[in-house]
Amino acid sequence: MYSNQNHINSLTRLLVAHGVRHAVLCPGSRNAPIVHNLNACNLLRCYAVTDERSAGFYALGLSLMSQSPVAICVTSGTALLNVLPAVAEAWHQHVPLIIISADRPTAWIGQQDGQTLQQPGSLAGFVGCTVDIETPLNDETRWLCNRRLNEALIRARQGGGVPVHINLHIAEPLYDFSVSELPAARTIALHTPLLQPDAPLDCPALQTALSNALRPVVVMGQQAFTPAWNTVIARLQTQGIVVLCEPLACDAPGTPVDALIALAATTNLALPDFILYIGGTIVSKRLKEYLRRATNAACWVVNEDGAVYDTFQNLQGVVQASPIALLRVLTWQGADTWQQALSTLARRVETSLARYVLPFSSLHVVQCFEHLLMAHADKPVVHYANSMAVRMGCLYAQHYVYCNRGVNGIEGSLSTAAGQSLATDDDVFCVIGDLSFFYDHNALWNRHLRGNLRILLLNNGGGAIFGKFAGLRVSDAREPFVMGAHHTSAKGICAAYDVAYHAATSPADCAALLPVFIKQQSRCPVLLEVFTNSETDACAYEDLFRQLTTMDDDRASTPQQ
Repeated sequence: MYSNQNHINSLTRLLVAHGVRHAVLCPGSRNAPIVHNLNACNLLRCYAVTDERSAGFYALGLSLMSQSPVAICVTSGTALLNVLPAVAEAWHQHVPLIIISADRPTAWIGQQDGQTLQQPGSLAGFVGCTVDIETPLNDETRWLCNRRLNEALIRARQGGGVPVHINLHIAEPLYDFSVSELPAARTIALHTPLLQPDAPLDCPALQTALSNALRPVVVMGQQAFTPAWNTVIARLQTQGIVVLCEPLACDAPGTPVDALIALAATTNLALPDFILYIGGTIVSKRLKEYLRRATNAACWVVNEDGAVYDTFQNLQGVVQASPIALLRVLTWQGADTWQQALSTLARRVETSLARYVLPFSSLHVVQCFEHLLMAHADKPVVHYANSMAVRMGCLYAQHYVYCNRGVNGIEGSLSTAAGQSLATDDDVFCVIGDLSFFYDHNALWNRHLRGNLRILLLNNGGGAIFGKFAGLRVSDAREPFVMGAHHTSAKGICAAYDVAYHAATSPADCAALLPVFIKQQSRCPVLLEVFTNSETDACAYEDLFRQLTTMDDDRASTPQQ
């Protein structure tokens, strides 16, 4: 019989799944449910050691001789601090120890309750990671618990092996052992083909999952630009594999992903049954929500760090390898009906975007800018700022796009583009919203800037992205505080910083000034400020997607694959 606490049972199951076969157990009351579980699991061999400092070194010796990760379990309070000497030794010897500490409920930390101290971080500097696990109370916190436990147990095996710290908050009652079997717990497997000396770059488990798929998709998040991706993407598509990517991932993104998924959500198209995720963050919230619905898909990530990115909440395997090298050797021989179904939707998206006449808005300006830019430069250097700017760019850019998408903050976009302009003689274009621009206008306070920095400032008097939330419309704080409404212009700033300034307030102005903005020879940076209306901007963006998903085409004609 096992504990009735879900996170303790999940830990027990995952320790075994990740190859732990030995556990050193120290006495205590708060850790008693964990100790009970580990002792009850017949796949673990347990050793009792009372002194925690000695117990840590016992675990070190067991790991050295077994060449495998070893768990050590201690109770709350100073018990954890006593394993630090052994953990430090394990860190320097690259020995995979799993330090499991029981903790009191978070509410009682720092309240002069018995055996309470700040346990997370106590071993900082000598562990590969620390995961702090609260008692899970719903599906999301159960997913978080599972993900963090997998992350810690995977990390213990990386870098030649390192200690990791798992801290479990355990609420009373402590001694309810009424569960007859350990529940199923998702195991995220780590595969390290590049760590096999002289072995071919191969991951049989990933290849098998792909071969068994009927509807495979490769999702490409933000990554550094390299022309080699074009060949790899073409190879995947030739095999019938669907590739979904945004302009932050490659220089030929194809059909806008956000629009494609918006249309796919209105059809009876089946969800993918295999997802391979490479690269960094994805801009499209629709794409993330769509792929999270594919709960039965075999979901994998490939990255050189072996990092656990469970973006779609269904991760099964992590491959620590070069994504571009691995995708060059993966093969799929399924039918192309899945790819053809997506291609049919893609054609409808492109037809819809081409025939939709936008009102004068920021979206219209971006559309015109991208059309003129591609006629002017085959490989333009374009940096889109966060928020609505990059979302609009993802609809119309057919080239690689730079964006500070790692954290998605509004600060620093202009400074980053300005820095890029110092490292090249090519023109560097920065498409930026008003709040981002005014927040970062000190980027122009720099004597090194030249005429190759071009700034397209979309000024609609506030953070328009917040205007699209219907529930926020009833709040008096919406415009002055949430949207940051203002009546500021960049004209004075440009005069102060020696930046050539142009202003547009109509479609005619844009038609006349955008070509000048793109082609004008200048000794100093050039800024084109386009003034639009925030409500019109929000409606234009929403109407584009609304008409996209209500086309006259018979949606039922798209077969389920």
